[in-house]
Amino acid sequence: MSSFTAPLDVQILDAEREGRVTARLLSSFSYEVGQPGSGEVIDVPGGFVTDFASVPWGLWNLEPPLGDGGKAAVVHDYLYATKGLGGRYTRAQADGIFRQALGVLGVPAWKRTLLWAAVRLGGAGGWGS
Repeated sequence: MSSFTAPLDVQILDAEREGRVTARLLSSFSYEVGQPGSGEVIDVPGGFVTDFASVPWGLWNLEPPLGDGGKAAVVHDYLYATKGLGGRYTRAQADGIFRQALGVLGVPAWKRTLLWAAVRLGGAGGWGS
């Protein structure tokens, strides 16, 4: 099973992104894709700014931006911001990593599927931005 290899250490910022809270990573943050020891690690550098889960306000009761999937959302935001680490991952792979990371965090399968479907359907505009 995949794992987060470092704790998430952030500073909440005053600036918002489209009405959502933003935070700056105070130190690098890592996620190991696939099986432990796979060597496939996504390192999100300190200083990266995230808005966590980009969930519309009306759905925050289902998944608030700083909800159970916060760590997975940071990795996903970074993959989108870097266009899959400069092409190492496709958008579909980035979304799959998000879904996998949600599972590592213990997010229920129904919610993982719903959040994954939401980024597949609505995330194209954020790829590379």
